[in-house]
Amino acid sequence: MMDLTAILGCEPVVDPEEEAFFIFSQDIPSQSLGFIDAQAATLDLSVAGYDLVIHQSRGLLTSDRKTGTTGAVWAITPLLSTWLSSPSNPFTKHSLLTPKSSILELGAGVSGILALTLGPKVSQYTATDQSYVLKLLRQNIAENLNTVFPPPKKAGRGSNKKGGSSSGGSSEGRINVQALDWETDTPSHLSPVDMVVACDCIYNESLIEPLNSMCAAICTLRQEEEGGSPTLCLIAQQLRSPDVFEAWIKNFCAKFSVWRVPDRLLDVGLREGSGFVVHIGVLKRAG
Repeated sequence: MMDLTAILGCEPVVDPEEEAFFIFSQDIPSQSLGFIDAQAATLDLSVAGYDLVIHQSRGLLTSDRKTGTTGAVWAITPLLSTWLSSPSNPFTKHSLLTPKSSILELGAGVSGILALTLGPKVSQYTATDQSYVLKLLRQNIAENLNTVFPPPKKAGRGSNKKGGSSSGGSSEGRINVQALDWETDTPSHLSPVDMVVACDCIYNESLIEPLNSMCAAICTLRQEEEGGSPTLCLIAQQLRSPDVFEAWIKNFCAKFSVWRVPDRLLDVGLREGSGFVVHIGVLKRAG
């Protein structure tokens, strides 16, 4: 059984209200909604050592869907991607994430950045979101696949540097995209995973219970197996509304044992004062 208190060097959250008060007592920079550049049709980003070209959708941003803000790249996403894909992050360092691990992302949005940067580090990465998002998500992953899984060089020729829909042999089946709606779907068809990741999915109070319940349901898949380590649930978010955050942390702590990842284990861009916070949860056992 993993000991996250020892691995992270900090105690779990005991009082969610106190955690919310502490988080929002820090100086939080103004970052508006938190997009990198919502007006750009494409973004050229260097993330975790990869040069990625990411398409955005103003159509999704301006749609009347209550979750229509999934058409652009959140500022926290490249920061989390770089940190999580680094060998110095605590989960990799303590072999909780290995090349044999599997990750499932909730609310992936359109960018595919986490999938592209973490996919090469694990055996399988599954990016999920509502079905209307998936076309652009698949396009971004496909067009950058050769960047993160370089195709083998042909004898006497240089490799193709452009991203494309074809992939190198090592990428086969490593990154998958699936529809998953927190409010209407169940994860019963999914396989157990080693980590669930949700990046900047907490901005609407009505989605808190569906998100946390989906996290718990996916983690339950591993609990139903005999032995093995529990599924980790990593939640990274931009700090916007104290009320929404407090509602989330109360609900999350009711289902999970929760730790805030301390500054000394995070990259500078995610530490206190950045306007971002990262929590890790392990599902509480019934009874």
